[in-house]
Amino acid sequence: MALAIRLNRIGGKGKPYYRVVAVDTRTAPQAGKSLEQLGSYDPRAKDGFKVNFEKLDGWLKKGAKASPTVARLIERTRKAAAAQ
Repeated sequence: MALAIRLNRIGGKGKPYYRVVAVDTRTAPQAGKSLEQLGSYDPRAKDGFKVNFEKLDGWLKKGAKASPTVARLIERTRKAAAAQ
C-alpha cells in the first residue's frame, strides 16, 4: 500500500488551516478520504503544529512517507521539544 502523510486544507479563503492526515495515495485524491487524522496545523499561530506522535510514528513504521512540508514541520517540532 502506498501511504503518505500530508496536509489537507480545510481553512477558508485567506484563513489557512490544515489537518495532518494519513492517506492511501493510490485511491485518495488530493482532498479525498483519509485513513486517519493525526493532527492539525495552523500556520498563523506561533505553535500551530499539533500532532499525535504515537499515531504518527505508527504510520511511519507501516511505511508511510511524509510530504516534504510535513517532514519539515515534524523535524522542527521534535528539535524544539528536545531543546526544552
